Amino acid sequence: MKKKMILAALTAAALMFSSVTVSADVPDWLKTFFGAEETEEGTESVEGDGENVLIGDDGQTVEDNDAFNLKVVRPGEEEEDTSSDDNPEVTFVTPDDEDAFGITVVSGEDQPDDDSFTVTSPAGTGDTDAFYDEVVNGKVRSYLTGKLVPEEIGRTRPMALMIENDKNALEWQRGTSNADIIYEARVEGGITRLEAIFEDYKDVPMIMPVRSCRPQFVYYAREYQAHYGHYGQVIYAVPILQMWDSHDIAGLPYGEDGQEYRLIDGSSAYRRDHEGVTGICTNYDMIQQFLTATGYETEYTEDYKGHFRFAGDDEEIYLKNGKSATTVETGFSNSATFYYDEDEEIYLREEFGMPQVDHLNDEQLAFKNIIIEIGPSTMLDDRYVFTDPVNDGRFGEGYYITNGRVIPIRWRKEGWRRADPILTTVTSVYYEFDVRECDFNVTRYYDMTGQEITLNQGKTFVEIIREEDASGVDIY
Repeated sequence: MKKKMILAALTAAALMFSSVTVSADVPDWLKTFFGAEETEEGTESVEGDGENVLIGDDGQTVEDNDAFNLKVVRPGEEEEDTSSDDNPEVTFVTPDDEDAFGITVVSGEDQPDDDSFTVTSPAGTGDTDAFYDEVVNGKVRSYLTGKLVPEEIGRTRPMALMIENDKNALEWQRGTSNADIIYEARVEGGITRLEAIFEDYKDVPMIMPVRSCRPQFVYYAREYQAHYGHYGQVIYAVPILQMWDSHDIAGLPYGEDGQEYRLIDGSSAYRRDHEGVTGICTNYDMIQQFLTATGYETEYTEDYKGHFRFAGDDEEIYLKNGKSATTVETGFSNSATFYYDEDEEIYLREEFGMPQVDHLNDEQLAFKNIIIEIGPSTMLDDRYVFTDPVNDGRFGEGYYITNGRVIPIRWRKEGWRRADPILTTVTSVYYEFDVRECDFNVTRYYDMTGQEITLNQGKTFVEIIREEDASGVDIY
């Protein structure tokens, strides 16, 4: 996802890559990227000429760009037409265009360094499958916490709700301690907003204050196959909210201030507790009545494999090679900070210099895991900030924090492919981005050896930090 600098050649490349056939000798990462279908072993070979190689985002290489109808054109060279009946289209790639294809083209002598980051363990497979398939006395593993929960809870889609988070909203926050996962991201000026994801909220009488949508939060909700609730939205989120699979529950399902659009009417799922922007609330019964009337799927799809890799019941992750992390300062203008409670082995959250509390039960928000995800961002217009949740399928940086320790991590969208069909394009004042189905794939997190990280069972807070704000993060 980037500013629109895609050449006309990219469209041709996307079509071409979808039908490329390569042999078993080609690395799996490249087959996945180009959408290639594997032939019987030995029927084709990929022989490099030694002049150029393609380097994927994870540092792995394959020789012979010509095998994939890519021709490297360097400064001062001309685009020689090498089309033929057997090779009708050749996509020319210049050094300026390489990022648009998610690859890097270098000379044969300019190989990647030995310390290039490489994923060494496939995510969401093997022991993770067995973990989530386990059934114990009628209970299954929660996709959100890793804990054993009743099957009717653990295999029902969760609910993601937008929560107001400015200083005036703190006294009105209710039901938030029941969220299993919370995201925080900057949305405009220095203001952040929360997205709270609930698995078991049947006995929570009130969740509030529900507020408006920003486009990046729809991506996070869809990673968990969650229903997505909000009261209002910026117009740049509308094309994504209008997708059926976004499971949108819009409290204000129409455009305001002359904006003409319609969303599925979810106003029945909310009520007003008091006047002002902090006054909208919801609960389980109101949401369930809407879901029944609308017909949204309430169970996970059969191919859903979960978002995180969790430790087992008799396992605890202590990050022994990590650094001390008893205080985590996010750098946001709300002074959001986590303090480690060594006795309980959890992180307690504060904002604006005071404990962040659920005023239904007076519990301070507490989390077993903290993930800091640092990503690129842009201004959609003069007001709204957009932190890119996709990053064109590239690796981003971050931190994983648990049990008083921290390690650096890398994050990446699983199975992202530029060749996938474009579902819609979002255009704002300053920025334009395409939306693909693979944009909503799960984000995976890896340690610096390439292994997918293992989280401790329990609640997780995900801080989304803009690259330009990363220097404000302080962990000690």
